[in-house]
Amino acid sequence: MSNTIIDTNFQFPGQKKVYKGKVREVYTLENDILVMIATDRLSAFDVVMPKGIPYKGQILNQIATKMMKDTEDLVPNWLLATPDPNVAVGIACEPFKVEMVIRGYLSGHAAREYKAGKRMICGVPMPDGMKENDQFPSPIITPATKAEKGDHDEDISREDILKRGIVSETDYLQLEDYTRKLFQRGTEIAAERGLILVDTKYEFGKTKEGKIVLIDEIHTPDSSRYFYANGYQERQQKGEPQKQLSKEFVRQWLIQNGFQGLEGQQVPFMSDEYIETVSERYIELYENITGEAFVKADVSKIQERIEKNFLAYLKH
Repeated sequence: MSNTIIDTNFQFPGQKKVYKGKVREVYTLENDILVMIATDRLSAFDVVMPKGIPYKGQILNQIATKMMKDTEDLVPNWLLATPDPNVAVGIACEPFKVEMVIRGYLSGHAAREYKAGKRMICGVPMPDGMKENDQFPSPIITPATKAEKGDHDEDISREDILKRGIVSETDYLQLEDYTRKLFQRGTEIAAERGLILVDTKYEFGKTKEGKIVLIDEIHTPDSSRYFYANGYQERQQKGEPQKQLSKEFVRQWLIQNGFQGLEGQQVPFMSDEYIETVSERYIELYENITGEAFVKADVSKIQERIEKNFLAYLKH
């Protein structure tokens, strides 16, 4: 088993505070600089698994930063630099308290709601007569309120967001516009790689100057669901499950082992062999999503490597 990075405790120059999310650890420095470290933690059903996945943080960070560069002509983002395979440095923003989820297909949470007989999700109608993984006539935006650590994100409609004053109408319309543009670009990038971008989520923040920018991750297997395009139609016609590129395979393994993040349930034991297979799947995801070979970073002393690379960046 390779070394993994599960937790960090850095003291960077000018450090003001640290926020630890499910997967990322965010250090706020003076001059509105954020240092986001992608750990190897794995979260499913809003629960962090007990073991890290080798190279997962590097994979997520490198996909997200590549996708930000591939979309910065459409939507401004927070990113300034990536001084280390696990690190992104950017501008501190005030995050919006909603996640912009956009769905091109009836999959995952939307499919579960549909199976339960619901035909509305987040105030958006879903057509009758759809099968799981069918394409929607056009992509639908189904926002979620951002959960505090440990809580489940909750579906919310555009009307409720505006009524509760979570986001102003002007800002919300901008978020929707950015979400559609990013999803369209993500769909085109995926198609070039023989993939279908099924659904994804985007997070946005506002800079001190009042500019809305894309923050956090984008088009990663943790925030998105991908299908292989090859054979998609045949599988739909036969009613077979789609071949997926996302962490859904982890969720399915957990469900089969009696865990869905519900009260009283225990996270099943993950053997080193199983963890290794998850790591291999993440590498496969990286190579398919980016179209590039994955180069493993030196993980003999991850924390020292991160600190050294970041401090060298600060000196420039």
